[in-house]
Amino acid sequence: MTGPAWVAYAQIYVESADNYADLGECFAGQRNGLCGAAVAGKLFLITGLHTGKVGFTVEVHDTMPSVEYSAEDVVEAAYRPIGDAALVAWGGSGGPWPLELEPQVDYRVRYSAWNMDAGHQAGPPMDDEPLVDRYLLQFWPARPAPDRVVKETSKQAAYWHKFARQQPTPAQLAELKAEKARQAEEQRLAEHAAAWGGALPSDRIESIRFARELSAVDRPLVDAFERTGPETLRAIARWVARRACVEAGFDRLERIAGILERMDRGDELFDALNGPQPPVPPGTELRATLRLVSRPDRWDDQLDPFENASMVVTAAYDGDPLWAAIGATWLGLGAFTDKAQFLSELRERFLTNPGS
Repeated sequence: MTGPAWVAYAQIYVESADNYADLGECFAGQRNGLCGAAVAGKLFLITGLHTGKVGFTVEVHDTMPSVEYSAEDVVEAAYRPIGDAALVAWGGSGGPWPLELEPQVDYRVRYSAWNMDAGHQAGPPMDDEPLVDRYLLQFWPARPAPDRVVKETSKQAAYWHKFARQQPTPAQLAELKAEKARQAEEQRLAEHAAAWGGALPSDRIESIRFARELSAVDRPLVDAFERTGPETLRAIARWVARRACVEAGFDRLERIAGILERMDRGDELFDALNGPQPPVPPGTELRATLRLVSRPDRWDDQLDPFENASMVVTAAYDGDPLWAAIGATWLGLGAFTDKAQFLSELRERFLTNPGS
């Protein structure tokens, strides 16, 4: 490749994989600050010009070429493409220019620069103006070796070399990343535990609908439910459903009183909600008569009483007794003004350890 190349933020890159890395990572542990090669498959190249076009040439050699001693600044580093390599401008604003490099082959790369200081002082060249700074990127097969500064002249190169030498080594960077990831995980777990009432839930509890909401109100109660047998959990669920309806005064409504009676008797959910069905004449197609109700997910005093009652009763019928107890308790809780008193009553009635 040879010709004008667009740079932005004084950067242009060689990429052979989709592996984003920031400036510090690419120069971690290096002596030179112009050709960052610390991240596998990537070269982070610094220019003098901030934004605009620079002269750029890329060459691939079979053996080490002679150093262009007319260049003001020259650095070298090791490079191994991961896949197909290309010269790429910042943000896709130019190129890509495919490079004739063999993937998974070790190369030595030499980056030579002319007029970096002048480029740093210049504005973007207009179309009819000559380019200010130019660069030569050369590759040849070679065993990996540490990067080095071959020649240093410009103030810009001196600045970036100093920057590179202030970066942590790759090992230190990996340690910093690991510590940052550990802290982030600790923060995530702490926030997760806070949402669950101060302690991380078991996998079983975390899978249950409304368990998190009830945990935020009374986490010890949820833990006590998890330790309770299925028969007691089922009894809790049905007791809560009735207790909530009584608290709201729904038990005085004939329809809901019938639902609660059939629930206590152990009728199937369909029968509990709908009552005895008329006999079907022989030869008549059987049609379900259960009303399709868009059930809310919380108790709401503005709803029709049947909506609230059927919601909490349906939760009490869940196939998993733990789901039934948690769901009915959370949904029924909305019927109570003194929620603490209700939960205390539940504990005293069903749980062997009232302080659970």
